[in-house]
Amino acid sequence: MKGGRSCDSTSIDADAAHIKSPRQFDQAGNKTVIRHIVFFSARNQDDVDTIHTRLKRLGEIPHSLVFEVMKNTKTDPISGEIDVVVYGEFENAEALAAYKAHPIYNETTAVVRPLRELRISADVLSTL
Repeated sequence: MKGGRSCDSTSIDADAAHIKSPRQFDQAGNKTVIRHIVFFSARNQDDVDTIHTRLKRLGEIPHSLVFEVMKNTKTDPISGEIDVVVYGEFENAEALAAYKAHPIYNETTAVVRPLRELRISADVLSTL
């Protein structure tokens, strides 16, 4: 885990989109974060290590509170399609947007996109 680094995504749900303050709180006053989770599968299994290594570079981008890139252990007997998982926590929608606007994000996407078969992204608002 790496604090103070960011991650990747495509959209923010309706609940998170309205948050503009540096600190997020839900209606009950609990601090919240946007958890950004992205699942990747490789077109060719020989490229899993390359995808993993290249996605780890996203950790150099500031803006995230937590950032990890992990290979799937594939211990679930029902689902083994996912090869690599990116997990990041962001203080607010602006931090996530700034992460996606960073040049390293674009460089990484340019390398990983042709190697991946599947990319599934979710952004959820979570209390800590």
